[in-house]
Amino acid sequence: MRRFVVVGGAGFIGGHFVETLLAREGTERVTVYDNFSSGRRWHLAGVADDPRLDVVVGEVGDLDQLAATVTGHDTVIHLASNPDIAAAVTNPAIDFDQGTVLTHHVAEAARRGGVRLVLYASGSGIYGDLGEVAAAEDHGPLVPVSTYGASKLAGEALLSSYAYMFGISARCFRFGNVVGPRQTHGVGYDFVRRLIADPTRLRILGDGRQSKSYVYVSDVIAAVLTAAEQVRDPFAVFNVATEDYITVTEIAELAMEVLALPDGSTTLEYTGGDRGWKGDVPVVRLNSERIRALGWKNERSCREALRDSLAAMVVDARQGRFDE
Repeated sequence: MRRFVVVGGAGFIGGHFVETLLAREGTERVTVYDNFSSGRRWHLAGVADDPRLDVVVGEVGDLDQLAATVTGHDTVIHLASNPDIAAAVTNPAIDFDQGTVLTHHVAEAARRGGVRLVLYASGSGIYGDLGEVAAAEDHGPLVPVSTYGASKLAGEALLSSYAYMFGISARCFRFGNVVGPRQTHGVGYDFVRRLIADPTRLRILGDGRQSKSYVYVSDVIAAVLTAAEQVRDPFAVFNVATEDYITVTEIAELAMEVLALPDGSTTLEYTGGDRGWKGDVPVVRLNSERIRALGWKNERSCREALRDSLAAMVVDARQGRFDE
């Protein structure tokens, strides 16, 4: 892997991928393909002067432009999708239009452009609502309870078919919740914004007991590149998660701690119910033994990952970057 296209490369995860790839020995070219709807120019500021970096402003929905862009590259990292999971409650088509269709375009562009490997950001939503069951990659049946999860599962199926029909290797990664510097959405991001605006109260969707794995962005990137380099199967899937979990209320408490708010100064207001919105999975448990068998391990626990990401968000907020 020497020539990369990062689809969605100006986003939160994408910007970190670009920096990591350009820091690796042997990387010849990294091309960012992004429409900058949720991506930010400042996510790439640290590598903007690297002559190996190209930035193409384009829509993944424009198949001809995407195919022309990926031609001459050996690896595509596909991160583009609807970033607002709850949006489908009022717009049910969003995950098909900004998920399934875009993944088909990435697969077809890879075929047209002679790309050898596609690395796809899937998600834990493909498993549905399993409660305390720690889902392994071969768990079945897969019954998503959200259009977001359904879209990710459809994307995996498309890439599997392209791998076996057209010889394009594909790796799909079912991430826990990814956190880190330069986040543009997520529960921690929302909490920091709200607490800065009004430190006396914090609205929390659901009952606050929702419990999930939060993985630091550098750990996620290390997992993806480990599997990309070591696995030779035409198609493979991997869970990427920590082995510990944290609740939404605990995240709120971390946010208040990072903002140095006095104990008892913030009232937590819960909307009630066991989940934040229709399609939300309140408890997510992932078995990550498959990726760990390749030598990967997370460097940060859930709490460490969230504390570091929240601290970075506070800096971004105070520098006015939340609104850039």
